[in-house]
Amino acid sequence: MSPAPKDAQKPYVAYQGVAGAYSEAAAAKACPNFDTIPCDQFETAFESVENRIADLAILPIENSLGGSIHRNYDLLLRHNLHIIGEVLLPVHHCLMALPGVRLESVRRVISHPQALAQCEQTLTKLGLNAACEAFDDTAGAAEQISLYNLQDTAAIASARAAKIYKLEILANGIQDDSRNFTRFVVLSRDPVDPRADRPLKTSVVFALENGTSALFKALSAFAARKINLSKIESRPHKSCPIRLVETVKRFEYVFFAEFEASMAEVRTEEAMAELQEYSSFFRVLGCYPMDIASESASIEGIVPSTY
Repeated sequence: MSPAPKDAQKPYVAYQGVAGAYSEAAAAKACPNFDTIPCDQFETAFESVENRIADLAILPIENSLGGSIHRNYDLLLRHNLHIIGEVLLPVHHCLMALPGVRLESVRRVISHPQALAQCEQTLTKLGLNAACEAFDDTAGAAEQISLYNLQDTAAIASARAAKIYKLEILANGIQDDSRNFTRFVVLSRDPVDPRADRPLKTSVVFALENGTSALFKALSAFAARKINLSKIESRPHKSCPIRLVETVKRFEYVFFAEFEASMAEVRTEEAMAELQEYSSFFRVLGCYPMDIASESASIEGIVPSTY
């Protein structure tokens, strides 16, 4: 599936998956006045923005139970897009099958690997004698059952996916932990000046120069200025994966960091200047409003008026 040609008069937001995917719900929450473009792969969503097929893209970056989506961290580094917002979306999984299929007749459960992992204990409690198989995305698994009339197969997806693909819900709310949220980031070709009526977050990526305690020194740039570093994630440094130190081969990493401050603050400017003293590579991925609990995460008023 490739992005469809867009109407130049309408703004579009790209997401990975098919109708009924959680990414589509995140797109609707963040960009309620945008039309959506479904993409078959995460990279296709990035490319659709770069190629001006879509104005924005929304991609999952981490889940409260399953952890980081490493593929999208790598793609953030590969593509030159800017984070302009974030969305926290509650994930409510349902087990669904074709109308008339009984729970005891299900022999296979298909879904995204993270969804399967998030429902593992509940599936065991349901007493299913079924094999679990990974699929590209949750809603795509529901679509597959409907498209090929799979009588012995159930999918884990959203209630909206069940409605779209005319499936019956066999079990509702089957995630092992109700505190199941996925965090999405909104990507644009250009950075924006975020409004100041909500707390701001900044995301950066950097690689460190050789030297003793380099990471400690880098992190001290935040601590010395009382900047809350909310997340740090290491990924292989693909342009320089191995470094030889004397006779020892060591892996090299890039570090993705998020902190709760604006790039416009003096303390942030000072911290970034110090961080770059220890870095062989440094890039700001975006400065954007945080998604606050019980508040609409719509990015209206944040994106440029040209959208």
